[in-house]
Amino acid sequence: MSPREEAGFGRRRFLQLAMLGATGLLTACSASAVVPPGVTPTPTRTTTTLDELLAQDVFAIAHRGSGDTWPEHTLRAYTEAVAAGAMAVEVSVHMTKDGVLVCHHDTNLSRMTGVDRDIKDLTFEELAVIRNDARAWLGPATPLEPIPAFRDVLDALAHRTVLFIEDKTGEHAKEVLDLMDFYPGSTSHMVWKQTAASGSYKEARRRGYTLWGYFMDDADHQFDRYQDRFDLLGIYHGATDQAMRDLVAFGKPVICWEIHTRAMRRRVLALGVRGLMCSNYPYVTASTALAVKDDFGTGRRATGDLPWILTPKYQPRFDEPSRGLDFAFASAATYVLGSLGPLAAPSYGCTFSLCWPEELPAPDDGAGLALALAQDDPALVSGPAAAAYLAQLSPQGKLTLLLRQGSAGSDRVLASVQTAALKRGEWATLRLEATPSGITLSRDGDPAWKTTAQDGGQQGGYLALVKGYRTPQTVRFRDVAVLATS
Repeated sequence: MSPREEAGFGRRRFLQLAMLGATGLLTACSASAVVPPGVTPTPTRTTTTLDELLAQDVFAIAHRGSGDTWPEHTLRAYTEAVAAGAMAVEVSVHMTKDGVLVCHHDTNLSRMTGVDRDIKDLTFEELAVIRNDARAWLGPATPLEPIPAFRDVLDALAHRTVLFIEDKTGEHAKEVLDLMDFYPGSTSHMVWKQTAASGSYKEARRRGYTLWGYFMDDADHQFDRYQDRFDLLGIYHGATDQAMRDLVAFGKPVICWEIHTRAMRRRVLALGVRGLMCSNYPYVTASTALAVKDDFGTGRRATGDLPWILTPKYQPRFDEPSRGLDFAFASAATYVLGSLGPLAAPSYGCTFSLCWPEELPAPDDGAGLALALAQDDPALVSGPAAAAYLAQLSPQGKLTLLLRQGSAGSDRVLASVQTAALKRGEWATLRLEATPSGITLSRDGDPAWKTTAQDGGQQGGYLALVKGYRTPQTVRFRDVAVLATS
């Protein structure tokens, strides 16, 4: 952890939550229909102002209400994020056909509801029966949530937290600002958010609001052209390191969106960014493990767990009968178990089980667990910067410990042992124990099915499930657990 990151997240306890009575911000907990695994509500603060937020060396905002944790842009997400310690929440606003302001990100409802209609073409009464459905992203036990009226969100939160508010179409600034003005002390709790090139900042400035203008990058020298309009500046996480440094150099607080992982947090803080707009708020604002075993059986994705591509299409399926997680992709796949990391180095261990519930892949294909990852970025597990151990089992029973340094094609075998071939639907349990001098890998507790590699060079603390083959045969994982070590 860098000195700056330690100051922001360690000694001062990220966002000074200790001063706000937020003891035990994040501990492992069982899931319910509302609270995902790994999230523990904190005592509700009386109020938070914008001045208090910006007084932090490092501050965080729940992006869309923390859409990696709760259904995005719902009253549930906004209020649960605040209950989990968020001092600020991002809110997007649209207007219905009959003039009601509502909270949603997209102009069209398809992505979040499955209904192919534009918000502007529906009355609020028609919209009220439609539900946000985040089950494909967050898991089948995720509740369906209504699209909230903006006024209901302000009634719930305007007096006690900071809201970053955007008129998403850029067509209803007056109506949005009029409703914001209705609430006492609104300029102390609400920030006007917009794309840097939009002209609506003038009216928001006239009414006394703090302004945040955001950029995708510095194309066409946008930074120089627009930055002087705003009090706070924003940058997309996909921008280059140099673009972030250039924006920071203007001397105003810079907020980066969207932050999904601790690796992303580490990168942007090192570049001088102060504000983190977090899609995975409870996880990103913690630095320790949130759990010691998987929560696949809850039907909700644990906070911190993410697929290698951050879209619902690549989220593995939860299998309720087996309490497992299915990788049914026609490609290799990885799934970082951020909720379990970082493990305590230099000695640690873990167990997990896998099976092929339908068809077996080719005899030499394999699946398993990557460990000792230095970062929690799911895309890095099989990328050119990968550095990890990979415990892998093939259908023919070959148990192998590999060293991955670079992309998957550069794996080096450290140790292997032949075990019994697997049948369709047959479970195998693998156990790993790592010390500074070596790693032992075994199967099903059989002393004959054990192998050890004298290699302790990789000391990272994160884990990832890995499907190592490109054909579509489903591999199922369950019972991932961190072992207590002496």
